[in-house]
Amino acid sequence: MRTDGRKNDELRKVKITRNFITTVNGSILIEVGDTKVICTASIEDRVPPFLRDQKRGWLTAEYGMLPRATHIRTARESTSGRVGGRTHEIQRLIGRSLRAIIDFKCIGERTIRIDCDVIQADGGTRTASITGAFIALHSVLQHSLKNGTIEKNPIKDYLAAVSVGIINSEPRLDLCYAEDSSAEVDMNVVMEESGKIVEIQGTAETRSFSRDMLNSMVAMAEKGISELIKVQKEILRLNVLKY
Repeated sequence: MRTDGRKNDELRKVKITRNFITTVNGSILIEVGDTKVICTASIEDRVPPFLRDQKRGWLTAEYGMLPRATHIRTARESTSGRVGGRTHEIQRLIGRSLRAIIDFKCIGERTIRIDCDVIQADGGTRTASITGAFIALHSVLQHSLKNGTIEKNPIKDYLAAVSVGIINSEPRLDLCYAEDSSAEVDMNVVMEESGKIVEIQGTAETRSFSRDMLNSMVAMAEKGISELIKVQKEILRLNVLKY
């Protein structure tokens, strides 16, 4: 039995609040169990130097955690004057994941900036950030379509992410912190609605795992991501829209 009574292939409860911040056109609060992340998306009329005069855009992401997002206070990274390795790795993952489903020729020479701020962490902050950031991204692009800033929706497919792991030799979906910290294998999967894999991050924490177990975890993740995309569609009210 899992600590919260879920079945092995069951997601935590997901709650999404749109327009959580009124100063930006794309913002949400995503709650996955006790993990809570604010995701925003903004568009700037410029691109990095390496994309100038190429008539295409870019997307970049930043990720951070509030000092008391966890049980023990963590100092703000700004006080140390540098971004930590974990933060750098996660924000690069978020950026890579969302760039996979964007046609940048549709947005012109503009940059989409994704900000994911964890206000409470209980495992799966990076996967919750990706799942929530997709909704914020969609919202800001819809606003740009309505006001004529862009002419065509650049999103090619829905996208979500979820964690899976092995605990007591059994695969489990959507690990909370208590499970994640004791998992034999820890894995994060990012996938499009089409079933195409964007990224898999899998690590044997205490023991190696077989190809069969890998396949089992990926299949479990695909089931969970399908359910998360249904939540995204319900929030966006786009059940009939196909990218």
